This record gives sequence, C-alpha cells and structure tokens, in this order.
Amino acid sequence: MTKKIIFFGIWLIFLTYGFFFSPADDPETLNLIINLSSGKVEGINPLIVSLFNLMGILPMLYATMLIIDGKGQKINSAPFVVASFFVGAFALLPYFALRESQDNFTGEKTKLIKFLDSRFLAIILSIGAIILLFFGLTNGNFSDFIYQWQNSKFINIMSLDFFCLCLLFPIIIKDDLALRSQENQHNWLWWISFIPLLGALVYLCARPPLKAGYFQSQDQN
Repeated sequence: MTKKIIFFGIWLIFLTYGFFFSPADDPETLNLIINLSSGKVEGINPLIVSLFNLMGILPMLYATMLIIDGKGQKINSAPFVVASFFVGAFALLPYFALRESQDNFTGEKTKLIKFLDSRFLAIILSIGAIILLFFGLTNGNFSDFIYQWQNSKFINIMSLDFFCLCLLFPIIIKDDLALRSQENQHNWLWWISFIPLLGALVYLCARPPLKAGYFQSQDQN
C-alpha cells in the first residue's frame, strides 16, 4: 500500500506541476513538435532534437521489461506502455502504482516476448541512445536550452519527464532480474542501473535471457 501511495503521489505532483506551475505555453510549440516529428530540425538546438528522440527510445526500453512484466499482473501493461510513447512517465507511474512485485512468470513465450527479450534489440536501442546523447552533448547550445527550459512548457516538462523515466529504471529492473531467477547472482546489474540511462542500456545488453521454464503453457497449469 505504501508503494501505491508513493507512486500515485509522485504522479499527482507531476500532474499538478505540469498544469499549474510549469512555464506558460509557447505559441511555437506545435510547430516545433511537427518539425521534430518530421525530421525538419534545421535551426533547432541539437540538445532539444536529441532529447525529443530519446523520449521515443526510453519508452521502448521500458517496453522490453514491462510487456513481459504485465503478463503476470492483474492489469495489462500494454496500454500504459503505448501511452508512454506520447506522455512518458505520466503513463507509467500509474502502472507502477497498480502492479505487484513478482518473482516468476507463467505464460507463453510469444514471438513478441522473444523479440523484446533479445540482445539484438537491446544493442540497437543502446546504439541509438548513445548516438543521440553524443549528438546533443557535443553540438548543443546549453545556454539556449536553459532559456527554453525556463520559458517553454513543452521543453520544461519533456526534460523533467526524461529524468523521471531515467530514475525509475532500478524499480522495474529488480523485478525483471527476479523473473529470470537472477536477483542474487547478477545483483551488480541492479546497482549499475542507478546510472541514469546508461545503466539501463548496460542492463538490457547484459541481462540473462528469460529461462524457458518460466514460460509454461497456461493449459498445463
């Protein structure tokens, strides 16, 4: 119950901040989103370009764990994961509040789960994230970014959303290790996950594969 209160509390704080305390809307926000979405990034601060695209990769990183996690929950994780591609942590925090910790999984190891669990996908996502980080940090204008963070609701909330998603990783990673019956043998992976974003990338590339024994057909139970 304490966990539920904490996550719902954080969610309500974010909602309250987003609606009432974040900077005012920038009239150019819609055009900025359209240009970023369509790849028309000329003249846009590379830090913002990088951040916007990382906010597409981060939900995919969560999907590689939460779709599997949701198979053992009373609630379906898929709607929350899909919504996170649009509103980030605002969608995932309610799921974290409603889900229960679990240490084993019974279900079918579908093609989707095999894909999400694959090291190939983890490596591709890691390469994409590292390229975006390098691009933004080496080419970005930090003074301009700070100014826009202070004056644009979109940039302000997107930045806070990014850090929130980075900081939530250790919570789900601990249970993801338990599903693989590796919470003790690979405890170092959990500690590494506390490094924002990079720790999650290391975890996804190094985590042990799901053991077939956990994925028994529902008809056999």
